[in-house]
Amino acid sequence: METIASVFTDTSWSPYAVGVGIGLLSWLSFLISGKPIATSTTFAVAGGMIEEMITGERARQRPYYRKIKLKINWQWMLVVGVVIGSFLSAIISGDFKVGVWVPSLWASSFGNSALLRVLLAVTGGVILGFGARFAGGCTSGHGISGTLQLAVSSWISAIFFFAGGILTAHLIFVVFT
Repeated sequence: METIASVFTDTSWSPYAVGVGIGLLSWLSFLISGKPIATSTTFAVAGGMIEEMITGERARQRPYYRKIKLKINWQWMLVVGVVIGSFLSAIISGDFKVGVWVPSLWASSFGNSALLRVLLAVTGGVILGFGARFAGGCTSGHGISGTLQLAVSSWISAIFFFAGGILTAHLIFVVFT
């Protein structure tokens, strides 16, 4: 029998429940901070902070970094919270496995090379990061917060997120295997 407490030990949740949770989180974000949920700027800020550690104050003078401000803010803490929450969820649900770098679907298509998996994941992440900054937002900023505000640009972005994801999955798991 499913209880409220047992939801924390489940390895997957209903997409409907998660959708309601994200909706509530979005509402609370607007209510408390007056700002939408977004995460991609955090990675640009982190990159700027790393650059600042290397080059000093010169990094802060770059127009882009002056615009986004190199400081730890609530979005930064949201990203940290997502990482910590994901880790805790995996531990509590018993789904955490040390050393499992290659999921079975990937292995059946591309082999068991953890190095290939990590290299392609990092490459995809970098491309996604550039795309998010070029588009002025990520799936959180456009796909959740922007569509919630009925922003046309966000609805167009969300449509292309899905189209791009479907096309990429087709290329990776049908064409290249």
